Amino acid sequence: MAVDYAVIVVYLAGMLAMGWWGMRRAKSKSEFLVAGRRLGPWMYSGTMAAIVLGGASTIGGVGLGYQYGLSGAWMVFTIGLGLLALSVFFSARIARLKVYTVSEMLDLRYGGRAGLISGIVMWAYTLMLAVTSTIAYATIFDVLFDMNRTVAIILGGTIVVAYSTLGGMWSITLTDMVQFVVKTIGVLLLLLPIAVIKAGGFSEMKAKLPTEYFDPLGIGGETIFTYVLIYTFGMLIGQDIWQRVFTARSDRVARLGGTVAGTYCLVYAVAGAVIGTAAKVMYPKLPTADAAFATIVKDELPVGVRGLVLAAALAAVMSTSSGALIACATVANNDIWSRFKGVVTRGGDGAEHEEEHDEVKGNRAFILIMGIAVILIAIALNNVVEALTVAYNLLVGGLLVPILGGLLWRRGTAAGALAAVAVGGLAVIGLMAGYGILANEPVYYGLLASLAVYVIVSLATKPTDAAVLAAWRERLAGRGGEPEPAERVEEAVAG
Repeated sequence: MAVDYAVIVVYLAGMLAMGWWGMRRAKSKSEFLVAGRRLGPWMYSGTMAAIVLGGASTIGGVGLGYQYGLSGAWMVFTIGLGLLALSVFFSARIARLKVYTVSEMLDLRYGGRAGLISGIVMWAYTLMLAVTSTIAYATIFDVLFDMNRTVAIILGGTIVVAYSTLGGMWSITLTDMVQFVVKTIGVLLLLLPIAVIKAGGFSEMKAKLPTEYFDPLGIGGETIFTYVLIYTFGMLIGQDIWQRVFTARSDRVARLGGTVAGTYCLVYAVAGAVIGTAAKVMYPKLPTADAAFATIVKDELPVGVRGLVLAAALAAVMSTSSGALIACATVANNDIWSRFKGVVTRGGDGAEHEEEHDEVKGNRAFILIMGIAVILIAIALNNVVEALTVAYNLLVGGLLVPILGGLLWRRGTAAGALAAVAVGGLAVIGLMAGYGILANEPVYYGLLASLAVYVIVSLATKPTDAAVLAAWRERLAGRGGEPEPAERVEEAVAG
């Protein structure tokens, strides 16, 4: 195991070095929060794929393959579909808005009255996403070092908080690019073929497993539909995803790069399910499905390769954790704290360098504060699945309709948006209390309630002011917003 440990240590040290390098680049609010809006297609694709493919997609995706066979790919597959839909239909106009948060978009579209309540919902979602990602360190470090759960969470969480706080989105972008490469090599190029070979090949897998393991719809139509509602639509509106769209150099990069990343997710989904199916052949009686990934890595891979694949699992968790952390801190600072102070920061107002520097310090402080909170909550929390389900149900039930309505329906109003957020969010919470947190009904009925209220209240209230809509159309067309940064990094760095 000494070689495996060396691989992991080098990887973790590299993450911290990237954070230090990013600190030298992040000199303005734009650089710190959205990497100066200058990523090219190569870096944009890699980092977007890294943020959406986290520990749930890797360890959980293999676990679903172990439990259901090839149809276990559907969870990650719907994530890829959501990223493709976002990239093809919405990413160009989102990138042209030149904002920092989803709530700022709602303020622009509805006239400045929808941001705070949506910011609170989005903050809760990103906080829980960061917490659940951080908890996953315990599983990986337990396999590596037989480490205590609390120590593992503190170690993994501290590294992510350190490089995220130092360099913001530049550090996260650079580390995510490394993590994307490590995941591709570790999971797709090494673990996938080795697992299939160790299981005796596809013919042997088919001979030893029930036929439903190879049924594309074996996991069940209702489960697939729920995945679409939660993950496909969740990809369209999450702050962690939008903040990556904001990093694109142009709307063309956002569309093309996101399409490549979404396609990569589809491949990753199938790979995870195949690995899990192979693990079922080799270890038919594991105590839990989620143990499949760690077991096959620990028992079947040679020294060195095992370390690289475990580094890939760490990479998957860290990319999602760091993306959720900076999204959580950005929303907390720009959408909640600044409003309580009476200052709504929208960027691009010609602020002096000293003010920009103060904004960097403020956002850096919020990442540190949120990071410490995430680590403490992760230590105290046990039921990861329930926490993540609550987060996604609130996100989709409360925010999907007003966000997509604002992008697609001119007649939507601020009153309709606020009503949709409030009714959808409260309906989801109430239905989870009645049906159970893991039930499908809360997101179904919560989303329908949000849609109905949005349409009815919007039609019953005065249309959005013409001047607000005119300013909105200008931003959608790419005119207005923050100016281009004065200093530009080398094209090679930006992809």
